[in-house]
Amino acid sequence: MTAAKQLEGRDEPILEPDLLIVDSHHHLFERPGWRYLHEDYLDDAQAGHKIVASVYMEIQAMARTDGPEFLRPLGEVEFANGVGAIGASGQYGPCRVAAGIIGHADLRIGDRVGELLDRCMSAAPDRFRGIRQVTIEHATEIPFRYITNRPPVGAMRDPGFHAGFAQLVRRGLTFDAAVFDHQIPDVARLAEAFPDATIVLNHCGSVMAMGLSDAERAQTFSNWRESIHGLARRQNVMMKIGGFGLPFWDFGFMDRKDPVGYLELAAAWQPYVETSIEAFGAERCMMESNFPIDGRSCGFVPLWNALKHITRDCSADEKAALFHRTAMRVYHLNVPGLATT
Repeated sequence: MTAAKQLEGRDEPILEPDLLIVDSHHHLFERPGWRYLHEDYLDDAQAGHKIVASVYMEIQAMARTDGPEFLRPLGEVEFANGVGAIGASGQYGPCRVAAGIIGHADLRIGDRVGELLDRCMSAAPDRFRGIRQVTIEHATEIPFRYITNRPPVGAMRDPGFHAGFAQLVRRGLTFDAAVFDHQIPDVARLAEAFPDATIVLNHCGSVMAMGLSDAERAQTFSNWRESIHGLARRQNVMMKIGGFGLPFWDFGFMDRKDPVGYLELAAAWQPYVETSIEAFGAERCMMESNFPIDGRSCGFVPLWNALKHITRDCSADEKAALFHRTAMRVYHLNVPGLATT
């Protein structure tokens, strides 16, 4: 099964077809009614854009079914490392799928998380680069209708979280932060508390705009913009641009029956993309597909066309940073022919 709009726009002309892309964020999984694995991602990645590598992002799939609960996420890292080995073989084309791996861990368990991190590093020494713990919170139940694994409430405020985070930093691993826009100051405080950490804000901070009036949306954008500029002052935080196909943004593309082209996507996403680059600079921003999740709103080809269109006036050096160099550097990826500087 594919996401509703995943294959749309395959007939669009590919903008800047030679621009090298490291997709900094995608998922692979098999769930009832929805399967998206290595071959499915390759089908998208080989549809025209020059995707040369990708970063596998945890989605709490393929976990072990036995053993201590806190070690079960190791199964997903082992799975992703197998995919990475397939990509590195070159037998399925030049795209190095899962060249980097971000696993899941519950940092609330404090120092004990160190055992999981060490096991992950041992299982995937050439690819494991860090963890993500989704910590989105909202006062209403609206956004959680779309979430399979509901995050624990108050995770970042839990007494054990900082102890667990320290274990991550001690090992030189990254932390991918998944929060809503009103939680961005929490990420800023975390960055201040751990200045040696590398933190990557996912999906531009996921603005929760569902059900808002036009006036409320305008105020929410203003608040988000202020928070993003404040966060950018913490030099150890990076920005991951994408995730706009998530329902939280409420752009309306999920409910569209007709195909959505890249120009429509670009018009809706542009204020957030431009603000992110303005705040963080190209060297601290990286582009993501968030597929197949964003495939509920648009096709893989139009998604990358939209991001290219929005950044069409950037210099060649800025585009290199946005579309592959930042991801290469931050996640320490080893991709033949691609340098991090």
